[in-house]
Amino acid sequence: MVINANFYMDLAVREAWRYQGLTYPNPAVGCTVVGLSGEILAVEAHKRAGGPHAEVEALKTAYFKLTNDEGILNILSSSEIHAYLLKNHKNCFKNVSLYTTLEPCSHIGKTPSCATLISSLGIKTLFVGSNDTNEEASGGNEILSKSGLHVEMNILKDECDALLRPFNKWTQKSFVFFKWAQRLNGTTDCGIISSQESRINVHAMRDKCDLLVIGGNTVRVDRPTLDARLINGKAPDVLIISKSKDFDMSIPLFGVKNRKVIISDNFSTCRDYKNIMIEGSSKMLELSRDIIDYYLCYLAPTVGGSNSFTKLDDKFKILNVQKEAQDIIMWMKREL
Repeated sequence: MVINANFYMDLAVREAWRYQGLTYPNPAVGCTVVGLSGEILAVEAHKRAGGPHAEVEALKTAYFKLTNDEGILNILSSSEIHAYLLKNHKNCFKNVSLYTTLEPCSHIGKTPSCATLISSLGIKTLFVGSNDTNEEASGGNEILSKSGLHVEMNILKDECDALLRPFNKWTQKSFVFFKWAQRLNGTTDCGIISSQESRINVHAMRDKCDLLVIGGNTVRVDRPTLDARLINGKAPDVLIISKSKDFDMSIPLFGVKNRKVIISDNFSTCRDYKNIMIEGSSKMLELSRDIIDYYLCYLAPTVGGSNSFTKLDDKFKILNVQKEAQDIIMWMKREL
Protein backbone atom coordinates (compact mmCIF):
# COMPACT_ATOMS: atom_id res chain seq x y z
CA MET A 1 0.00 0.00 0.00
CA VAL A 2 2.86 2.41 0.75
CA ILE A 3 4.30 1.93 -2.75
CA ASN A 4 0.88 2.45 -4.32
CA ALA A 5 0.21 5.46 -2.12
CA ASN A 6 3.49 7.04 -3.21
CA PHE A 7 2.72 6.34 -6.86
CA TYR A 8 -0.73 7.93 -6.76
CA MET A 9 0.48 10.90 -4.72
CA ASP A 10 3.31 11.44 -7.18
CA LEU A 11 0.74 11.79 -9.96
CA ALA A 12 -1.01 14.49 -7.94
CA VAL A 13 2.28 16.29 -7.24
CA ARG A 14 3.28 16.30 -10.90
CA GLU A 15 -0.09 17.65 -12.00
CA ALA A 16 0.01 20.43 -9.41
CA TRP A 17 3.45 21.61 -10.58
CA ARG A 18 1.92 22.36 -13.99
CA TYR A 19 0.07 25.23 -12.30
CA GLN A 20 2.81 26.45 -9.99
CA GLY A 21 2.96 30.22 -10.30
CA LEU A 22 -0.59 30.43 -11.68
CA THR A 23 -2.68 29.96 -8.52
CA TYR A 24 -1.46 32.97 -6.51
CA PRO A 25 -2.51 33.83 -3.83
CA ASN A 26 -3.66 30.22 -3.42
CA PRO A 27 -1.31 27.23 -3.22
CA ALA A 28 -0.67 24.82 -6.08
CA VAL A 29 -2.45 21.57 -5.12
CA GLY A 30 -2.95 18.26 -6.91
CA CYS A 31 -5.36 15.38 -6.34
CA THR A 32 -5.68 11.79 -7.60
CA VAL A 33 -8.84 9.69 -7.28
CA VAL A 34 -8.41 5.90 -7.34
CA GLY A 35 -11.01 3.14 -7.70
CA LEU A 36 -11.39 -0.16 -5.86
CA SER A 37 -9.06 -2.09 -8.18
CA GLY A 38 -6.40 0.63 -8.25
CA GLU A 39 -7.67 2.21 -11.45
CA ILE A 40 -7.01 5.92 -11.85
CA LEU A 41 -10.29 7.80 -12.07
CA ALA A 42 -8.89 11.32 -12.06
CA VAL A 43 -5.70 13.34 -11.75
CA GLU A 44 -6.47 17.05 -11.39
CA ALA A 45 -5.12 20.26 -9.89
CA HIS A 46 -6.21 23.65 -8.62
CA LYS A 47 -5.77 25.90 -11.65
CA ARG A 48 -6.52 29.45 -10.50
CA ALA A 49 -7.53 31.39 -7.41
CA GLY A 50 -11.30 31.43 -7.06
CA GLY A 51 -11.69 28.29 -9.14
CA PRO A 52 -12.50 24.79 -7.85
CA HIS A 53 -9.92 23.26 -5.57
CA ALA A 54 -7.97 20.22 -6.75
CA GLU A 55 -10.18 17.78 -4.83
CA VAL A 56 -13.33 19.20 -6.40
CA GLU A 57 -11.86 19.08 -9.92
CA ALA A 58 -10.80 15.47 -9.34
CA LEU A 59 -14.13 14.38 -7.87
CA LYS A 60 -15.94 15.97 -10.80
CA THR A 61 -13.84 14.00 -13.29
CA ALA A 62 -14.14 10.79 -11.28
CA TYR A 63 -17.90 11.17 -10.93
CA PHE A 64 -18.32 11.32 -14.70
CA LYS A 65 -16.16 8.23 -15.20
CA LEU A 66 -18.15 6.33 -12.60
CA THR A 67 -21.62 7.40 -13.76
CA ASN A 68 -21.38 8.70 -17.35
CA ASP A 69 -23.58 11.55 -16.15
CA GLU A 70 -22.72 14.33 -18.61
CA GLY A 71 -24.69 16.85 -16.59
CA ILE A 72 -21.67 17.65 -14.46
CA LEU A 73 -19.29 18.38 -17.33
CA ASN A 74 -20.56 21.87 -18.06
CA ILE A 75 -20.57 22.98 -14.42
CA LEU A 76 -17.62 25.25 -13.72
CA SER A 77 -18.21 26.95 -10.38
CA SER A 78 -17.03 25.18 -7.27
CA SER A 79 -20.21 25.69 -5.29
CA GLU A 80 -22.33 24.27 -8.12
CA ILE A 81 -20.06 21.23 -8.46
CA HIS A 82 -20.36 20.66 -4.70
CA ALA A 83 -24.13 20.85 -4.88
CA TYR A 84 -24.38 18.57 -7.91
CA LEU A 85 -22.18 15.89 -6.35
CA LEU A 86 -24.04 15.98 -3.04
CA LYS A 87 -27.39 15.63 -4.82
CA ASN A 88 -26.47 12.98 -7.39
CA HIS A 89 -23.56 10.85 -6.13
CA LYS A 90 -25.78 7.93 -5.01
CA ASN A 91 -22.87 6.46 -3.07
CA CYS A 92 -20.78 5.96 -6.23
CA PHE A 93 -17.64 6.96 -4.31
CA LYS A 94 -17.96 4.24 -1.64
CA ASN A 95 -14.92 2.30 -2.89
CA VAL A 96 -12.84 5.32 -3.86
CA SER A 97 -9.57 6.53 -2.33
CA LEU A 98 -8.47 10.13 -2.61
CA TYR A 99 -4.86 11.39 -2.64
CA THR A 100 -4.30 15.10 -2.14
CA THR A 101 -1.02 16.99 -1.83
CA LEU A 102 -2.52 19.34 0.78
CA GLU A 103 -4.93 18.77 3.66
CA PRO A 104 -8.47 19.48 2.41
CA CYS A 105 -9.70 22.91 3.45
CA SER A 106 -12.14 23.17 6.32
CA HIS A 107 -13.41 26.72 5.82
CA ILE A 108 -15.95 28.30 3.52
CA GLY A 109 -14.38 31.10 1.48
CA LYS A 110 -14.61 31.75 -2.25
CA THR A 111 -15.32 28.02 -2.49
CA PRO A 112 -17.13 25.65 -0.10
CA SER A 113 -15.25 23.38 2.29
CA CYS A 114 -13.56 20.45 0.55
CA ALA A 115 -13.39 18.50 3.82
CA THR A 116 -17.16 18.75 4.29
CA LEU A 117 -17.79 17.63 0.71
CA ILE A 118 -15.44 14.63 0.95
CA SER A 119 -16.97 13.54 4.25
CA SER A 120 -20.45 13.54 2.67
CA LEU A 121 -19.67 11.39 -0.38
CA GLY A 122 -18.97 8.06 1.31
CA ILE A 123 -15.25 8.03 0.51
CA LYS A 124 -13.47 5.64 2.87
CA THR A 125 -9.78 6.53 2.64
CA LEU A 126 -7.89 9.79 2.29
CA PHE A 127 -4.14 10.16 1.76
CA VAL A 128 -2.60 13.57 2.51
CA GLY A 129 0.85 14.93 1.69
CA SER A 130 1.24 18.25 3.54
CA ASN A 131 -0.71 19.60 6.49
CA ASP A 132 -2.25 23.02 5.95
CA THR A 133 -0.41 25.64 8.04
CA ASN A 134 -2.97 28.32 7.16
CA GLU A 135 -5.05 28.65 10.32
CA GLU A 136 -8.13 29.78 8.40
CA ALA A 137 -8.21 26.68 6.18
CA SER A 138 -6.62 24.00 8.37
CA GLY A 139 -8.49 21.34 10.33
CA GLY A 140 -9.76 19.34 7.38
CA ASN A 141 -8.01 16.15 8.45
CA GLU A 142 -9.73 16.31 11.84
CA ILE A 143 -13.15 16.85 10.25
CA LEU A 144 -12.64 13.87 7.98
CA SER A 145 -11.31 11.58 10.71
CA LYS A 146 -14.30 12.38 12.94
CA SER A 147 -16.66 11.61 10.06
CA GLY A 148 -15.30 8.05 9.84
CA LEU A 149 -12.77 8.32 7.03
CA HIS A 150 -9.43 6.61 7.38
CA VAL A 151 -6.84 9.38 6.96
CA GLU A 152 -3.17 8.66 6.26
CA MET A 153 -0.85 11.65 6.44
CA ASN A 154 2.66 12.56 5.31
CA ILE A 155 2.56 10.65 1.99
CA LEU A 156 5.52 11.99 -0.06
CA LYS A 157 5.65 14.77 2.51
CA ASP A 158 8.94 16.29 1.32
CA GLU A 159 7.71 16.52 -2.27
CA CYS A 160 4.37 17.98 -1.21
CA ASP A 161 6.08 20.47 1.11
CA ALA A 162 8.32 21.61 -1.77
CA LEU A 163 5.21 22.17 -3.88
CA LEU A 164 3.62 24.18 -1.04
CA ARG A 165 6.68 26.28 -0.21
CA PRO A 166 5.84 29.25 -2.50
CA PHE A 167 2.46 29.62 -0.78
CA ASN A 168 4.01 29.39 2.67
CA LYS A 169 6.62 31.99 1.70
CA TRP A 170 4.27 34.61 0.27
CA THR A 171 1.77 34.27 3.12
CA GLN A 172 4.56 35.02 5.59
CA LYS A 173 6.82 37.40 3.68
CA SER A 174 7.59 37.02 -0.03
CA PHE A 175 8.40 34.35 -2.58
CA VAL A 176 11.08 35.07 -5.18
CA PHE A 177 11.78 32.92 -8.21
CA PHE A 178 14.31 33.37 -10.99
CA LYS A 179 13.18 32.56 -14.53
CA TRP A 180 15.30 32.18 -17.63
CA ALA A 181 15.27 30.50 -21.05
CA GLN A 182 18.27 28.78 -22.59
CA ARG A 183 19.27 26.62 -25.52
CA LEU A 184 20.88 23.19 -25.35
CA ASN A 185 24.32 24.78 -25.51
CA GLY A 186 23.46 27.01 -22.54
CA THR A 187 23.15 30.32 -24.36
CA THR A 188 20.62 32.93 -23.28
CA ASP A 189 21.09 35.68 -25.88
CA CYS A 190 20.26 36.51 -29.51
CA GLY A 191 16.49 36.82 -29.66
CA ILE A 192 13.56 34.60 -28.77
CA ILE A 193 14.58 31.23 -27.34
CA SER A 194 11.53 29.43 -25.96
CA SER A 195 8.38 28.29 -27.78
CA GLN A 196 5.15 30.25 -28.08
CA GLU A 197 3.52 27.91 -25.54
CA SER A 198 6.30 28.58 -23.04
CA ARG A 199 6.02 32.32 -23.54
CA ILE A 200 2.28 32.12 -22.93
CA ASN A 201 3.05 30.28 -19.69
CA VAL A 202 5.47 33.03 -18.64
CA HIS A 203 2.92 35.73 -19.43
CA ALA A 204 0.36 33.88 -17.30
CA MET A 205 2.84 33.97 -14.42
CA ARG A 206 3.52 37.67 -14.95
CA ASP A 207 -0.23 38.22 -14.67
CA LYS A 208 -0.08 36.73 -11.15
CA CYS A 209 3.15 38.41 -10.02
CA ASP A 210 3.25 41.56 -7.93
CA LEU A 211 6.72 42.52 -9.13
CA LEU A 212 9.01 41.67 -12.03
CA VAL A 213 12.75 42.33 -11.60
CA ILE A 214 15.13 42.84 -14.53
CA GLY A 215 18.61 44.24 -15.15
CA GLY A 216 19.24 47.69 -16.58
CA ASN A 217 21.43 46.46 -19.45
CA THR A 218 18.69 44.04 -20.56
CA VAL A 219 16.21 46.91 -20.63
CA ARG A 220 18.51 49.11 -22.70
CA VAL A 221 19.46 46.40 -25.21
CA ASP A 222 16.21 44.41 -25.55
CA ARG A 223 13.74 47.30 -25.07
CA PRO A 224 11.08 44.95 -23.61
CA THR A 225 7.45 45.53 -22.67
CA LEU A 226 7.37 42.95 -19.84
CA ASP A 227 3.60 42.68 -19.79
CA ALA A 228 1.14 39.78 -20.00
CA ARG A 229 -0.29 40.61 -23.44
CA LEU A 230 -0.26 36.98 -24.67
CA ILE A 231 -3.06 36.20 -22.21
CA ASN A 232 -4.52 39.72 -22.07
CA GLY A 233 -3.45 39.82 -18.43
CA LYS A 234 -2.24 42.34 -15.86
CA ALA A 235 1.27 43.77 -16.17
CA PRO A 236 3.22 43.62 -12.89
CA ASP A 237 5.22 46.46 -11.42
CA VAL A 238 8.85 46.45 -12.56
CA LEU A 239 12.06 46.87 -10.60
CA ILE A 240 15.06 47.69 -12.81
CA ILE A 241 18.39 46.94 -11.15
CA SER A 242 20.79 49.58 -12.41
CA LYS A 243 23.48 51.90 -11.05
CA SER A 244 22.36 54.54 -13.56
CA LYS A 245 18.83 55.88 -13.80
CA ASP A 246 19.39 57.12 -17.33
CA PHE A 247 16.94 55.28 -19.61
CA ASP A 248 15.22 55.99 -22.90
CA MET A 249 11.66 56.53 -21.71
CA SER A 250 10.30 55.39 -25.08
CA ILE A 251 11.24 51.81 -24.16
CA PRO A 252 7.83 50.04 -24.10
CA LEU A 253 7.89 48.89 -20.44
CA PHE A 254 7.72 52.54 -19.31
CA GLY A 255 4.50 53.11 -21.24
CA VAL A 256 2.35 50.39 -19.66
CA LYS A 257 -0.68 51.85 -17.86
CA ASN A 258 -1.29 51.26 -14.14
CA ARG A 259 2.26 50.07 -13.59
CA LYS A 260 4.91 51.37 -11.23
CA VAL A 261 8.52 51.25 -12.50
CA ILE A 262 11.25 51.49 -9.87
CA ILE A 263 14.92 51.98 -10.76
CA SER A 264 17.34 51.00 -8.00
CA ASP A 265 20.82 49.61 -7.46
CA ASN A 266 19.55 47.07 -4.87
CA PHE A 267 16.68 44.67 -4.14
CA SER A 268 15.20 46.41 -1.08
CA THR A 269 11.99 47.18 -3.00
CA CYS A 270 11.23 43.43 -2.99
CA ARG A 271 10.27 43.73 0.67
CA ASP A 272 7.09 45.54 -0.39
CA TYR A 273 5.86 42.70 -2.63
CA LYS A 274 4.69 39.11 -2.15
CA ASN A 275 5.06 37.18 -5.42
CA ILE A 276 8.19 38.20 -7.30
CA MET A 277 9.65 37.00 -10.60
CA ILE A 278 13.21 37.83 -11.60
CA GLU A 279 14.04 37.54 -15.31
CA GLY A 280 17.59 37.56 -16.59
CA SER A 281 20.74 35.59 -17.26
CA SER A 282 24.21 35.17 -15.75
CA LYS A 283 24.78 38.63 -14.22
CA MET A 284 21.30 38.92 -12.71
CA LEU A 285 21.48 35.37 -11.37
CA GLU A 286 24.70 36.22 -9.59
CA LEU A 287 23.36 39.49 -8.17
CA SER A 288 20.09 38.03 -6.87
CA ARG A 289 21.16 34.56 -5.70
CA ASP A 290 20.83 35.40 -1.98
CA ILE A 291 17.11 36.27 -2.25
CA ILE A 292 15.97 33.53 -4.64
CA ASP A 293 13.75 30.73 -3.35
CA TYR A 294 13.19 28.73 -6.55
CA TYR A 295 14.55 28.68 -10.10
CA LEU A 296 12.52 28.16 -13.27
CA CYS A 297 14.29 27.19 -16.49
CA TYR A 298 12.81 26.85 -19.98
CA LEU A 299 15.15 24.62 -21.99
CA ALA A 300 14.65 24.87 -25.75
CA PRO A 301 15.80 22.08 -28.11
CA THR A 302 17.97 24.43 -30.19
CA VAL A 303 21.57 25.62 -30.32
CA GLY A 304 22.95 29.03 -31.21
CA GLY A 305 23.72 32.34 -29.56
CA SER A 306 27.01 33.19 -27.92
CA ASN A 307 26.54 34.12 -24.24
CA SER A 308 25.84 31.60 -21.48
CA PHE A 309 26.05 31.42 -17.69
CA THR A 310 29.58 32.08 -16.45
CA LYS A 311 31.45 32.53 -13.16
CA LEU A 312 28.90 30.44 -11.28
CA ASP A 313 29.46 27.19 -9.43
CA ASP A 314 25.97 26.44 -8.14
CA LYS A 315 24.30 23.04 -7.93
CA PHE A 316 20.54 22.63 -8.14
CA LYS A 317 18.00 20.07 -7.06
CA ILE A 318 15.28 19.49 -9.65
CA LEU A 319 11.85 19.69 -8.04
CA ASN A 320 9.80 19.05 -11.17
CA VAL A 321 10.33 18.51 -14.89
CA GLN A 322 7.63 18.80 -17.52
CA LYS A 323 7.40 19.16 -21.27
CA GLU A 324 5.51 22.11 -22.73
CA ALA A 325 5.25 21.82 -26.52
CA GLN A 326 8.88 21.77 -27.68
CA ASP A 327 10.49 22.92 -24.42
CA ILE A 328 11.46 21.28 -21.14
CA ILE A 329 10.42 23.24 -18.05
CA MET A 330 12.29 22.70 -14.79
CA TRP A 331 11.51 24.02 -11.32
CA MET A 332 14.60 23.83 -9.10
CA LYS A 333 16.12 24.99 -5.85
CA ARG A 334 19.76 25.71 -5.15
CA GLU A 335 21.56 23.17 -3.00
CA LEU A 336 23.25 24.94 -0.11
